[in-house]
Amino acid sequence: MNIKHKRDKKKIGKEAYKATLTQLQIELVKLQKHIIKHDEKVVIIFEGRDAGGKDGSIKRIIQHLSPRETRVVALGKPSDRDKSSWYFQRYAPHLPAAQEMVLFNRSWYNRAGVERVMGYCSDQEYHEFLETVPDFELMLVRSGIKLLKYYLDISREEQKRRLEDRERNPLKQWKTSPVDLEAVKHWEDYSLARNIMLARTHHLDAPWTVVRADDKKTARINIIKDILFRLDYKDKDEALVLPDTDIVFNYAESYLKNGMIAL
Repeated sequence: MNIKHKRDKKKIGKEAYKATLTQLQIELVKLQKHIIKHDEKVVIIFEGRDAGGKDGSIKRIIQHLSPRETRVVALGKPSDRDKSSWYFQRYAPHLPAAQEMVLFNRSWYNRAGVERVMGYCSDQEYHEFLETVPDFELMLVRSGIKLLKYYLDISREEQKRRLEDRERNPLKQWKTSPVDLEAVKHWEDYSLARNIMLARTHHLDAPWTVVRADDKKTARINIIKDILFRLDYKDKDEALVLPDTDIVFNYAESYLKNGMIAL
């Protein structure tokens, strides 16, 4: 209860949100200029509960960035060819070249989440993924890719509210899928899959960053701050980009027990 009360006080007002977001988007432009100038490669992964706020967060990140050097990857259902290929093969073509930033709106971690819960992969495929993904990510990092992984976590009540809003709002109905409709029913299954995924794939070269995302505006602001805090670029506003560690924090098993990660 104390942690929830503390999170409630973190909500940001509309005007403060707009002003801070504008400042942070200016910092993102600085970051992109640095990435282009120094031929860097950046991958940012967004995972999380259905209706966790991935779309909205990505939209604010890329809003004022160059579309030539910024790509959002949101792959659909795998084809028969994809299913017969090496699992990571369908993701590899979307990795960045020099000067590029790629944001994955869901990623290879589909295998540890929706595929596991909904039975879209076998037990063998699932366990093979958990065993090999740290090595795959280590190869990416050693190749020069800067890899950031975010898990957007929301409460059961907030997920239910957002999914119901999607069904009512004609402008949001494109977001609704059969998998989303099953999300609330499979809450405990997704919790277990998330806990195993975080524990097995949180490693030094590519750690997981968890985001408390019940309040969308606060989550967006702190995700952008965390990205800017972690990546180097010229003329960084150090005070501005310091994230709130009650909202954005490195995964630790203890957070499953103290309420920082939704049960």
